[in-house]
Amino acid sequence: MQLIPVFGAALFALLYFIATLYYPGGSQANQFSIGFSWMNNYWCNLLNYVAINGKPNTAKPIAMVALFVLCVSLMFFWLNISREIYFSKTLKLLVKYCGITSMIIAFLLFTNINHDLLINGSSALGCIALIGSFIALYKLKFIAAFRLGLLNMICIVANNILYYNESLIIYLPLVQKISFLLFLLWISFVSIQLYKKK
Repeated sequence: MQLIPVFGAALFALLYFIATLYYPGGSQANQFSIGFSWMNNYWCNLLNYVAINGKPNTAKPIAMVALFVLCVSLMFFWLNISREIYFSKTLKLLVKYCGITSMIIAFLLFTNINHDLLINGSSALGCIALIGSFIALYKLKFIAAFRLGLLNMICIVANNILYYNESLIIYLPLVQKISFLLFLLWISFVSIQLYKKK
């Protein structure tokens, strides 16, 4: 069970890549561009019913499966790491329930519910789970995982700075992808450490 997030992260990355091949086109930089731009398109563009260029988004079904895989994998991740928190019942429950609820909210991204509301809600709960996880990793003496986790937090802050700054938002799609990659590496690394510990 500890390795489910590792396989889930790998499958998500594969499905993400496949979905980009089916995206018709259009980005924040050029509404009429063809295909998915790694520099200018967001992950959420793959989840829209209609691509930015106005064509039906054939990437959406694959992206929805990818999102489902990611959310389920992360639910297992939060469950796994919360089981290691033997020193604080409150922290254990915060990591477990905030992490799982964050993923449930994130899966609603494919619906018509306000995108920013979902992102902010999921991110807030996810940050609580992350901070709780960092405390756990530090106390468990998983120092490398703890430091990699802090790097992920820096990426989250950078994403928010870019998102709320109109002059810098052009860099957000690229930073978002780097953040995704680092986060997937982090959950895989932590999951492998928990597996070795067992």
